[in-house]
This record gives sequence, structure tokens and C-alpha cells, in this order.
Amino acid sequence: MTLRDALLAGLNSLPGTREFHLHVLVSSPRKHGNLFPFANPRPRSYLQDILILLSEQTTPDSSPVFVSAIEACVYNIPTTSCAILYVSKVDSTGQATAPSPTPALVRALLLFYADPATRPISANHLWIHVFARAQNQYLFPNSSEYPNKRPLSDIKLCAWWKRQFSTVVGELATRVGDTCRTKLYYILPGLSEFEAHHSLERVYPSTGSCSWTYGHPYSQDEIPLPCPCPSGGDSPRHLGQCIPSFDDDPKSRFIDEIAYTTDADGVKSPERKRARADTLKTHEEDISSADASEKKEGRSKKEDQTLKEVKKVSVEEFWERMSFRQECIAGAVTGFFVIAVSDSRPASTLTASEVSPLAPQAGQVSSQMNKRVLTSLLTAHEFPSVEKAVWSTKVIEDSIRGLCDGLKSNPLPLVIADRSGRHTPEPEPIRSTLAPPQTPPPRLVNGKRPIVDISPNPFPEPVASLETYHSYIYGTIAVKNRPPPTKEHGEATSAGNGRPPIITVLTARKKRTKS
Repeated sequence: MTLRDALLAGLNSLPGTREFHLHVLVSSPRKHGNLFPFANPRPRSYLQDILILLSEQTTPDSSPVFVSAIEACVYNIPTTSCAILYVSKVDSTGQATAPSPTPALVRALLLFYADPATRPISANHLWIHVFARAQNQYLFPNSSEYPNKRPLSDIKLCAWWKRQFSTVVGELATRVGDTCRTKLYYILPGLSEFEAHHSLERVYPSTGSCSWTYGHPYSQDEIPLPCPCPSGGDSPRHLGQCIPSFDDDPKSRFIDEIAYTTDADGVKSPERKRARADTLKTHEEDISSADASEKKEGRSKKEDQTLKEVKKVSVEEFWERMSFRQECIAGAVTGFFVIAVSDSRPASTLTASEVSPLAPQAGQVSSQMNKRVLTSLLTAHEFPSVEKAVWSTKVIEDSIRGLCDGLKSNPLPLVIADRSGRHTPEPEPIRSTLAPPQTPPPRLVNGKRPIVDISPNPFPEPVASLETYHSYIYGTIAVKNRPPPTKEHGEATSAGNGRPPIITVLTARKKRTKS
């Protein structure tokens, strides 16, 4: 089963009558060396980008409009047979028919990777990471201006994610039984376990049998962590070997601050700018071999100092200090959720894939195509009204199909020669002596050379076609179920127990007049 088919199956049970149009873009694996930037040596990891766009069509005569979108990343670490699913952003336009399809779409994505039978990566252990932070819009620009969009508040968003994870784990248990072991962790920085539990229970009371742990998962040893244990498990793990680094994640920014802020005052002076290319050549000729070795030693000392700063902070201290970060205490509650799923079957019964982790699978697209569609969505479109949302939906859906069909550049216009004899004189080209080609100086990141994979990718980037588009990327499903129960006038229920609220009507007593 493909990811597109699994998502369409998850939408099939929604109430009402409507038609969904789904676009799923999964990039081919590529090397990624920054998942654990402070681990030495760094584990080999491979990254895939996922972009899911869902549009809804209420009637056959109406135009489809985007209603939900998900951006996620999948990391594969073959050394420990682990995979990480990081759900980066989830957003909606507020223009869907009630109930919203976003929860069903998210649960179908999580269940597809959590179930070992449908997981497209050869990994025995899966870690799901989510950082919940309430905002008005994430993937649909200006969608917060649409009147019917009601973004969840901070506590409601954290409770919403906890409810989705509990539902997914419960459904996974019915599928696989006891063959999978799951662990659920969550942290709301700045709140104690008692405060976090009761704050979330007031919004969505727990109905399943899932057992949640308030804390981090890096002190347990039942499910292997993605980063391999140093020295075969003789030495304890430090902070850089426990917490993975994701884009746009406060944990990554905090670890970078711990590693690179080594001065006493906590502020570092900017580094000296590199000399110009014309003066760099003469300067390099004067540098002796002793200076080059001294620079190399200084760079290694700087890397050792960076690793030493990371080792000073324990995982418990990291999460305690995380409660005082500006991103976690800026007037809104945030939440970190980590779900671990481990296949408890013996290794002999598992079907280990002998294919290279860099080999592209059927239906995958290039990372540049995924990036191009996402950039167009975030920078060239907006969704404040139905008219603009319909136009943006059509343009993006047509562009995805066009990229799969192979967009041709516009042909050059035919120029007819002017036989009148009049023409504008062309300016004479400026004659200049070209500088001899030379290798540019290495690019520095935080004062050191970035680690680059020397071995190239032996597999070319996949080229999408119309067959790929119809078989793996685009899918549609017509939902024809019973409509959801409508609430009669005055039958609004309370958020906690589901019972109708008790309303006391006070009537004013009339003053008796003397006859």
C-alpha cells in the first residue's frame, strides 16, 4: 500500500457527501549529516521530505479548494535500524465542510509509518517527534483572515495532539497486537506533571488505555535510540547523542547556543571577514606550512571545546532550562511529544532489505520538486477568501501535474528581420582580461568547515512522469456517508463531560400596584 492509498482510506469514513483531491509528494532519500551534529562520529542518516496537500469539492459543479496540508520529514538511520518521523507543520484553511478532514489525515499518516506492515523504510524502531506551538497559520498564507477559520489555542492544540497519538496507538494495537511495543512521552515546559495532566484533561478527557509518561525518553533502554551508543555502551550518552536536530525546532537552537556560546559573558564577537579574492592569492603565498598546521590545531581545539560544552549539560538539566526559554514561556503553552514504536519480533523473522537506503522507490520525486512546490505555496499564494483560495488551489495543482508532465520552456518568439535598413547600433563589448580560474576558499560554518559527504549519490534523481502522477502522487475519493448529527437550537454541550449545560432563567418580579 502506498502513502496516497493509506491517506485516501483514512478519509473514506468521514461523514457527509463530498469529494477529496489529494496530492502526496515524497522525495527520494538523500544523505543528511546534521541529524546529530555533536555526535562523534556522526551516524549515517538519510532524509526524505513529505508534502501532503488536500483539497475538497463539495458539489460536482464547485471548484476544489485546499483545506489541509502537512509537512513532514523522515530520517533513516540504518546503523541502529531506527527511523524518525518529524511532523513539522500541520495547517488548514478553515474552508472545509464540518467535520474537518485534518485529524483523519494526520492519523492516517502516523499510522502508515507506525505500522511495520506498511512502513516503507527498513527499520525496526520508529520515533515520532512533534513540537506543538499554536499559531494562526503555518502553510496557508493569510488563511487566518478567513472568518470561519478557528485556530486552536495553546492548551487545546497540545490536547489535540495527545488525543491523535492516543487514537493512533490504540488502532495500532488492534492491528498488530502484542508484536509492537509502544511508549508515549510528552513535556509541557513550564508546567509540572499535575498541571499539564489536568490542563489537557479539561479539554479532551482520556478515553483509551494508553499510558503516557511525563518526561523525556532518553533515560530508557527498552527501545534503542536512533544515535548509536558510543564505545559499545561503555560510556554514557551526552546531550548531543540523545536529542536529534531538526529544522525550525527550539531544541536544536538551544543545543547550538549551548555549544557555541562559550564565553563568560555569553556573547561572542563576530569573526573577521575573509579577504577579497584578488588579495587572497598574494596572502596565501606568504603563509608558511607552520601557520597552516597551527590553524588546523586551532580548529580542532575549537571543535573539542564545542563538544566539551555540550557534555557539561545533562539531559535533565537541558529540559529544566528549556522551561525558561523565550519560545516556551512567551505567554503560550508549548508541548513536545515523542512516540516510540518498536517491533518486538525476533530479528530472524524480519524481512531486512538489502537495497541501498539511497535507492529511490517507485513514486518518489526529486527534492527540488518538493521544495519548488512548497516555496510556491508559501510565497506566491494566499488564502484569505474563497475566491483567492480557489485560484491558488488550481494553480498549485496544475503546476504539480505540469512538473510531472515535463514543463517545456516557452518557445522563443519569431523575430522578423527589418529590411528598412534602420537599426540601433549595438554597444561594443567591454574588453577585459579574465582572471585565471582558481579554487575558492572553503566555506566556514560557525568558524569550522562543514562535514561534507565525500561519496556521491550513486543513484540519479528520480524524474516524475504522468504515470507517477496518476499512480502515486494524485488521488481522489468521493465520500458518501451519513451526515454528522446536527445540534438543535439550545442543545450546545459543555466541553468537559458532553452533557447539556444547566441554564437557570431568572424572571423579574413585577411590583404590585395598589388598586
